[in-house]
Amino acid sequence: MKVSSVTASTAGTESTANTASASSITTSAVRSGVASHLLGESSVTIFAAAREAARLRARFPRSLDGARLHVPTESTALRRSLSHWFDAQGIRPAIAAEFQDSALLVEFGRTGDGAFPGPSILEDELRKRYGVEPAGRLPDVQERFYAISVERRLRHPAVLAITEAARAELFSGRP
Repeated sequence: MKVSSVTASTAGTESTANTASASSITTSAVRSGVASHLLGESSVTIFAAAREAARLRARFPRSLDGARLHVPTESTALRRSLSHWFDAQGIRPAIAAEFQDSALLVEFGRTGDGAFPGPSILEDELRKRYGVEPAGRLPDVQERFYAISVERRLRHPAVLAITEAARAELFSGRP
């Protein structure tokens, strides 16, 4: 979960709103009175260092059977979706490592030690920032993104601007 604090000034007044973004909602978050607001969803792409991505691309997705894969921990919605999809396809990747932190997962994946899943909507950014290449897309595996707030209805102008921008810019033409 990524937490952001936003300060907005309007007509001489200043107010601060706290919001968080997450790719899954925990049961404890639901019980604690926070509200989740769906921003959008994206298919999932398998990424890897260039040489590994080219090798996997040749027979994708069958090439994932036995391939080293860095994955999120089992407590995440993405991991559960991936596991379900792999089971349905009869594909058994070799889980190289499990990560709670998606940035750390990407760091390990970019070294060439294995492939990793990531949101398809971030393909361009992952390619530019980390030098990884897509091996193939899993259109049946979706990752959902949420804004988390203490308000059931979003009212704060800065939070509204952030959620509207995410919906319009990230998820409007989503893969």
